Amino acid sequence: MNSSRSKWLFWSILGGAVVLFFVLTVYALILYSIKDDDSGDFNFSGSKIGVVDIHGAIFEAKSWVEQIKKMGDNPSIKAIILHIDSPGGGVAASQEIYTEVLHIRERKKKIVVASMASVGASGAYYIACACDKIIANPGTVTGSIGVIAEWYNYGELLRWAKMQSIVFKSGEFKDAPSPVRELTENEKKYMQNIIDDLYSQFTQAVSKGRKMDLTAVKKLADGRVYTGLDAKSKNLIDALGGFQDAVEYTAKAAQLSGEPKLVRPQKERRTLIDLLTGDVSSLFPFTQHSPGVQIQFSYLWK
Repeated sequence: MNSSRSKWLFWSILGGAVVLFFVLTVYALILYSIKDDDSGDFNFSGSKIGVVDIHGAIFEAKSWVEQIKKMGDNPSIKAIILHIDSPGGGVAASQEIYTEVLHIRERKKKIVVASMASVGASGAYYIACACDKIIANPGTVTGSIGVIAEWYNYGELLRWAKMQSIVFKSGEFKDAPSPVRELTENEKKYMQNIIDDLYSQFTQAVSKGRKMDLTAVKKLADGRVYTGLDAKSKNLIDALGGFQDAVEYTAKAAQLSGEPKLVRPQKERRTLIDLLTGDVSSLFPFTQHSPGVQIQFSYLWK
């Protein structure tokens, strides 16, 4: 009996320890997920400025749009700074972020300021034009107002390898631009019309955001880049300064008292389960944009 009771006591203690460990682990995970972090979601006190870092090429907009929207919806965040260090990227991705910035300004009535670091060109400049104010360093590379589309033509390689591409299509432009043959004159006009349309959308966004005459914008919009100093003289930006200057301006414009607290979105945590069951393409940059596989219309400084 004593032996049986000892075994029962041993397994009871072990089972209780396992349950206690499980409960404490779950409790710790809950606390970790809801604690007051850089996102500021659970702390509604103080003067807060949200900071969204738009760094690197812009070929997807989802994560940045979500960050901006989340900060716009948070009543504790009084204004937003877009800290930009990007050469631009895809046309649609740039436009999605641009549109979300306008929504935050118009619907949430929040100040949004663009602070450019080393580069704020092309699509990144497009996004900045949606902001209340653009601040750049004297040496920031900005501008590059224009559109580019490119793809690879490997027709000569196929002919060298004695291979032939055979295409059945429903219309003249279905396979344009083809990577295995030269463009026809009609196809060149077709592609140029798309470029011209996207270029017009870009220049109109600059004209609206910078309150400049469209003709004046087009004189500057030949694809060239400008230093921050030159851009200031051409009214492409509002002021010269670094990130701290942008913070000071934003705090003043939002009428914040005291030292503002800067909050950034919480970094996404990925677990082993996420890696096994979720979409992990974002972890591998080479899956985001593959030049030559498909034509990409870009607001991109190259």
